[in-house]
Amino acid sequence: MNSRSKLRLASAMWLAGMLGVVVVAIYVVPILVGSRPLPMPVWAVSALSLVQGAAFLALAVWAGVVLAPKVGLRAPGFEAFAVSSRVAIALRPQLAPGLLGGLAGGALLVVLSYAPPPELAAGAETFSFPLLARLLYGGITEEVLLRWGLMPLVLWLLWRFIHRSNTLPPASLVWVAIVSTAVLFGVGHLPAASSIAGDLTFHVVAFVIGGNAVFGILAGWLFWRFGLESAMLAHGIAHLVAYIAAAV
Repeated sequence: MNSRSKLRLASAMWLAGMLGVVVVAIYVVPILVGSRPLPMPVWAVSALSLVQGAAFLALAVWAGVVLAPKVGLRAPGFEAFAVSSRVAIALRPQLAPGLLGGLAGGALLVVLSYAPPPELAAGAETFSFPLLARLLYGGITEEVLLRWGLMPLVLWLLWRFIHRSNTLPPASLVWVAIVSTAVLFGVGHLPAASSIAGDLTFHVVAFVIGGNAVFGILAGWLFWRFGLESAMLAHGIAHLVAYIAAAV
């Protein structure tokens, strides 16, 4: 892939991820802030969230564009767009794995919803995140940040300093990258959990990190075996399943 195609790939991924960043800044940040006393207006907090999200997203996109091909990780749909190839053909092999992964992830979220820590259960009655935010930020932005940006970086570092060879990283290192990224995916949900529950007790931390890490492992495996878009599809469907189950 030449420089022009890489720039087109990065631009497409950044713009796709920004959909979630914008929705979170507009709709989710005011919900999390609530009526808390702040040193600045809520709109300023949302603006800072937007700028910070855009910057982190740009770094993640750049890391993935540079490192993912080196460790055998791909985003076939985005890559097809970048080289003006047929996107539908690139996405087709990812649809079934993404759908099945999404149904499994949705079932996990439904099961977890029946036994949350009391602190989260009480806070969840006050906080209700829009479905659009869950689909766009969870399904697209988080996958660009964690799977496309962080996972190739972790895998490349492991490969570079622990088991460098002339071929691709071995499966053992890929699994270490998948699991470690999944745990960090869970850790990344703690600020929102803190806003909902108040105190981050041991049970809250274990529940949030553990539940998200399980799905993170599934998404990481889908990324590795089928492509980034399969993980995105699974993530979005999981949130949709959980949302429908909660509304029934």
